[in-house]
Amino acid sequence: MSSNTAALSVENEADEAQSFAEYKAIEKALKPYIDAAKTGDGALARTAFLDHAYVTGSVGGEHYDMDADTFAGAVSEGGAAPDVQHHIAWINVSGPAAAARVEFIHWGENRFTDFFVLYKKDGAWKISGKVYDSHSKN
Repeated sequence: MSSNTAALSVENEADEAQSFAEYKAIEKALKPYIDAAKTGDGALARTAFLDHAYVTGSVGGEHYDMDADTFAGAVSEGGAAPDVQHHIAWINVSGPAAAARVEFIHWGENRFTDFFVLYKKDGAWKISGKVYDSHSKN
């Protein structure tokens, strides 16, 4: 292996490690939101969002547009969902921008698909916006 090939290999390995680390960091950034689904802790959910974050979707045919503070109140009002299950279906990253899709079932009596847009600000990933579908409850 030439020195150029070895240097390229090390650079690719470092890039791969960094790329993998970003996915793990985004999973970690989503964790307070996911944990709040189980506990009903709206204040915890709020910590996952940027100050300006916005949430939109519908449940029971009623459309909701909320800022992150209002959404946190809705999580608290909904209460704990100890049987909730989740699956992070995908994460897509491009520099400081990312998107993620998280599936939930048994969040209350609902199944949700949440689409998140995230931004890495000051070294930390936070949710900038969320759009959701409540499946059969729409």
